[in-house]
Amino acid sequence: MAGFRRHTASGTPDLVEYDLDAIDPELRLRAVRTAASTIAESVRVEDRAERRKRRRTVSFFRKSLKRRSQKEPVPETTVASPAVGPRRQIYVNLPLPPNEVNHRGEPVIRYVRNKVRTSKYTILTFIPKNLFEQFCRVANVFFLLVAVLEIPSIFGSSSPQTAVLPLAFILVVTAIRDGIEDYRRAILDEEVNNSAATKLGQWKNVNQPTDPRNWFEKLLGLNPPDKVTKGVQKLREREASEGARIVLNKDGNASRANITVPDEHSTEPNQLMGAGEQDLEDVQRSDEHTYPPISPNRPHSEDASDDFTHWRGQFGSFAAYQQSIQSRSTLGVLDPNKRTTGMARWERTLWKKLEVGDIVLLREDEQVPADIVVLATSDPDNMSYVETKNLDGETNLKPRKAARATSSITSEDDIERIAFVLDSEPPHQNLYLYHGVLRYTDPSTGEVKRESVTINELLLRGCTLRNTSWIIGLVVFTGADTKIMLNGGSTPSKRSKIEKETNFNILANFVILFAMCLASAIANGVWDGRRGTSASFFEEGADPSSSNAVNAIVTFIACLIVFQNIVPIALYISIEIVKTIQAFFIFQDVDMYYKPFDAACTPKTWNISDDLGQIEYIFSDKTGTLTQNVMEFQKCSVNGVSYGAGITEAQRGAARRQGREDALDPEEEARQLQHLKQDMLDKMSRAFRNRFVQPEKLTLISPKLAEDLADRSSEQREHLIKFFRALAICHSVLADRPDSTHPFRLEYKAESPDEAALVAAARDVGFPFVQKTKDSIEIEVMGQAERHSRLDMIEFSSTRKRMSVIVRNPNGQIVLYCKGADSVIYQRLRPDHDPFLKEKTSKDMEEFANSGLRTLCIAYRYLTEQEYTEWQRMYDAARNSIDNRDEEMDRASEMIEHSLTILGATALEDKLQEGVPEAIEMLHNAGIKLWILTGDKVQTAIEIGFSCNLLKSDMEILILSADNLHEARLQIEGGVNKIASILGPPSLNLKTRGFVPGQQAAFAVVIDGETLQYALSPQLKQLFLNLATQCETVVCCRVSPAQKALVVKLVKEGRNAMTLSIGDGANDVAMIQEANVGCGLLGYEGSQAAMSADYAFGQFRFLTKLLIVHGRWSYQRIADMHSNFFYKNVIWTFPMFWFLIFNNFDATTLYQFTFVLLFSVVFTSLPIIVLGAFDQDINAKAALAFPQLYIRGIRGLEYTRLKFWAYMFDGFYQSIVVFFIPFLVWTVGPPTSWNGKAIESLADLGTTVAVSAIVAANTYVGMNTHYWTIVTWIVVIGSSLVMVLWVIIYSFFMSNDFVDEVVVLFGNAIFWFTVIISVVIALAPRFIVKFIRTSYFPLDKDIIREMWVKGDLKDRLGIGQSRMNEDD
Repeated sequence: MAGFRRHTASGTPDLVEYDLDAIDPELRLRAVRTAASTIAESVRVEDRAERRKRRRTVSFFRKSLKRRSQKEPVPETTVASPAVGPRRQIYVNLPLPPNEVNHRGEPVIRYVRNKVRTSKYTILTFIPKNLFEQFCRVANVFFLLVAVLEIPSIFGSSSPQTAVLPLAFILVVTAIRDGIEDYRRAILDEEVNNSAATKLGQWKNVNQPTDPRNWFEKLLGLNPPDKVTKGVQKLREREASEGARIVLNKDGNASRANITVPDEHSTEPNQLMGAGEQDLEDVQRSDEHTYPPISPNRPHSEDASDDFTHWRGQFGSFAAYQQSIQSRSTLGVLDPNKRTTGMARWERTLWKKLEVGDIVLLREDEQVPADIVVLATSDPDNMSYVETKNLDGETNLKPRKAARATSSITSEDDIERIAFVLDSEPPHQNLYLYHGVLRYTDPSTGEVKRESVTINELLLRGCTLRNTSWIIGLVVFTGADTKIMLNGGSTPSKRSKIEKETNFNILANFVILFAMCLASAIANGVWDGRRGTSASFFEEGADPSSSNAVNAIVTFIACLIVFQNIVPIALYISIEIVKTIQAFFIFQDVDMYYKPFDAACTPKTWNISDDLGQIEYIFSDKTGTLTQNVMEFQKCSVNGVSYGAGITEAQRGAARRQGREDALDPEEEARQLQHLKQDMLDKMSRAFRNRFVQPEKLTLISPKLAEDLADRSSEQREHLIKFFRALAICHSVLADRPDSTHPFRLEYKAESPDEAALVAAARDVGFPFVQKTKDSIEIEVMGQAERHSRLDMIEFSSTRKRMSVIVRNPNGQIVLYCKGADSVIYQRLRPDHDPFLKEKTSKDMEEFANSGLRTLCIAYRYLTEQEYTEWQRMYDAARNSIDNRDEEMDRASEMIEHSLTILGATALEDKLQEGVPEAIEMLHNAGIKLWILTGDKVQTAIEIGFSCNLLKSDMEILILSADNLHEARLQIEGGVNKIASILGPPSLNLKTRGFVPGQQAAFAVVIDGETLQYALSPQLKQLFLNLATQCETVVCCRVSPAQKALVVKLVKEGRNAMTLSIGDGANDVAMIQEANVGCGLLGYEGSQAAMSADYAFGQFRFLTKLLIVHGRWSYQRIADMHSNFFYKNVIWTFPMFWFLIFNNFDATTLYQFTFVLLFSVVFTSLPIIVLGAFDQDINAKAALAFPQLYIRGIRGLEYTRLKFWAYMFDGFYQSIVVFFIPFLVWTVGPPTSWNGKAIESLADLGTTVAVSAIVAANTYVGMNTHYWTIVTWIVVIGSSLVMVLWVIIYSFFMSNDFVDEVVVLFGNAIFWFTVIISVVIALAPRFIVKFIRTSYFPLDKDIIREMWVKGDLKDRLGIGQSRMNEDD
């Protein structure tokens, strides 16, 4: 690739393009820098892709017209369905066709149950599966083999009965821990499966067999189909006793709930009454939800307030709007002349009992139990609203509508009068796509009709029904087939990186062990083969056989038993103890406690804490993770005049990078804004009366705006009134009065927080949207009521990037209000539009966008009666079409959304969670790359990227958007070549991992979901990986949960990198489970992500301390602990091998048996456990002040194979010292003790060697400890003292080889001299090397540690000198 050139084009500033003369034209790729240019470029890219897609779609329909006319037509969608497999046919009140039933008339196709299981184990699989997982550890297999070999007495085992106890203890403790972790998941599964639901009972679901039981249940007579199970019976009895039985009687008061306590003599307490002609618009929850709530002490009246009287009659509640049900008709599938049995009843049941084809009833605030197609709702427009917080963490409402053909259903009898078949696509993972066809015969004409069913008619499992009294739905997907479960994946068994590396170390020790045993066996065989030695006289009959080869094999196995301690069995249980202590410290950290949720950071998977110190990539969700999902209306531009004060997070971040942080003091800014707000409110209150204002929620702060509104002589006043009137009208928001004591306090429920923020801002400046009925929108304009007749609404979509509302104003004029992206609105302005206003508004929006704000352009036009009538006819036809419906509706909207006039522009800030920009900056300084994986649209993700300083103006931002594989390849290759031309070829060297901010040119990639699908294909995924991993950050937009997991997997496996995923919704579960470490954020209503995560906490900012402090400590501790464990086993085991040289290699044990038993358990394990649990190389505040230290974990420099072999060699050298010095002393020195007793027994030599080895091992661990506390002193010194105490105590017990050992040795100065000399000579090389390295070749952490101990670092970090020096 050749050079680049930068240019600034009109309307597209800060674009970077290739030098077209020097670069292959097929590899051109535009790069952008500022937020405004990035968003503008993303819009252009999407527009080009959409135009190409439409051309292909039109071509496809023309080519396939003949083919489609020859077979059953299926509506096509713009985006091909990702479903694979046969489509499922769901029949309602129709018999199954012959090809779908067996010879007994039962359905051939069986569907999965609605019962789900996220736990790893069941009662039957726990023991075999858990044992299998534990024996994946090579050491466990080895110790099982050794335990078996110790059983025959021929191998000389001292205590074969106790040989299996250590292994059994480890297996049992680990199984208990795994069982407790999984039991918690099983409890949550049981709660979900036993949740209550309402389905239509005593009605035949033809899609299910008469007896769905398997052969085993039939054999034992379990769960007969005609019997109510105990769980369902308990549910019905409990709800009956609580008076929660719902009577479906219609009393004409649709806003009141009618609850009837069941008659105690009722013969059917299990059923919810409501058969016959009783309509479901009277179905309510067991608690009243009248808005405002009516006091029980006064009658229901409408004179609550004189000021409120004008609105009370029309508003009243959501129910007043939603339950003004249209007169019933025989539209669609309903046949009023069909006879019914009258037996159908609504029955309460459990979620796990629901089946495909069941008809269910959902009421307000209930969760959706399965994937359900909406048949009918309580809303006159057949709308319903769901909250998807459990899925994606978003609290805003999503609209869903009922299928038109079934929307007239209002009772159980109506369900018996319908007949249709739903041709549904098979289950798949995409949360944003669904494709089905509802086929039925029109009862009045006999004509076969069909209707398209899309994602807009589908409620997904886990959503919550809001602001809708009831819906009736058809269960389409259950259990494991639901979209959310398909995206979840199975619960993985995670193992840390060091634990996996331990298998190599264990294998290395196996090789050493095998070599030691083989050498001993050969030497012993050769020695036994010699004739004429003293052994033939003194050891007659001692050999197990007369064959030298057999004797050698026996010696090999005996040595395997003697030397088994070289493989550290205590390592695993010690690590379990240490990681449990580390998990406790994490849980107890008050800095990660979130008071609003009363929640601490909770470790749920304890065995991966060391992975927290090696994370290279973080994959984060956006909404609810980085942001609060709260919008604030910050600024606006009206008639070319900009309004609004305040500084955004993006501006603060830019100021910090430029060293101007003092100029943006948050406290001073808050005081100034409060003063300006009060000034603005005072001016508005003097100019007009606004009963609906909420001063605490006013975010558009501009005293100048209040002045212009108050100035009746100003031309600007009229422009402001038009602008805010448009904001109060052009939306799909619902108004609510949650508190009857404050009748003028309005709360807005919206599909997106953007809309709610816009309408709320209009309310607070004097233009409140008061209520919406079926035919009107009622607002106030500076204290004066206005009613606008609602004619039509053209909904927003990611393709259109705009929405429009058509109303008739009080003067009788028809007005179209339109809001959307500036690029979309500007394309549709009238030709003679004022150029100055266009340019000024465009510049204001560019300034807003570069400040990290989300912009919208507001416009309007007047329509004639004829123009509107003709358009309405065209739009209705497009709305009712099946083939190519989306394209027809877009074409119709283009016919009226033109010749617009700009009213102004809005700028909203998507509020970040507290501390997010600072946390991201600290993670970047630590060398960690952060990727955003979000389901939001490209522009939204880019705005957040700039707001949280993830995307910066000094970055080259590459936007990838393609609609085929070839185009995706060209764009990715262009990006790779561009980066290579600047940075050179990518490096995969482990030592260069972890980037340093500002060290080189920074790149970022923004990619949409469709392009990502091509990028993750086998042909391109390696190329995409090369591009993405060279960038500082990657933003993936409009991605499905499954794609999130695939991205994580690509980086984890493709780069062998340590990954962490963090999210707050169920759509993040898949990537949380795929990553090495999964983190879930807690929410106000709980979180599916937190339940599936390895670590759960309240805020994104806590991630910094979790990784940079606790993660780094854990990694350092576990790495040192592993190395020290292998070292101490080598220094203990090899002296036994050296001893065999002098006893014919006959596997005689050097040490007294109690030393062998207690060495790992009592004498040497505690110092290493304390090292692993409490050691700190630097203080927590110092770690946070210098996050760059974390990069050693990314590069894996604390636990390397070189370090492993260095510690092994250290143990090897020290084993020579601690054996041969005592051996030479006892060989050359005097043969008697001070009391005249001989010093020549095996116990004397073995005890001297054992004491030297144990003291050296414990002192060695102390030398490697950085953080000496009172516990460290007690344990390191105390472990050696306990060993000495044991020698004293055990010497007074009767034994064959240890009686009076303390008398023989401890009173002899030669013994103590020998031990001291052995320990000093053994540890001297280690001490010298450590001194030279820290003094002349210090690491960064050594320097910071010295600054902490002897320098002024504490003062620089604001820590008083009076604080105790924790590192001394």
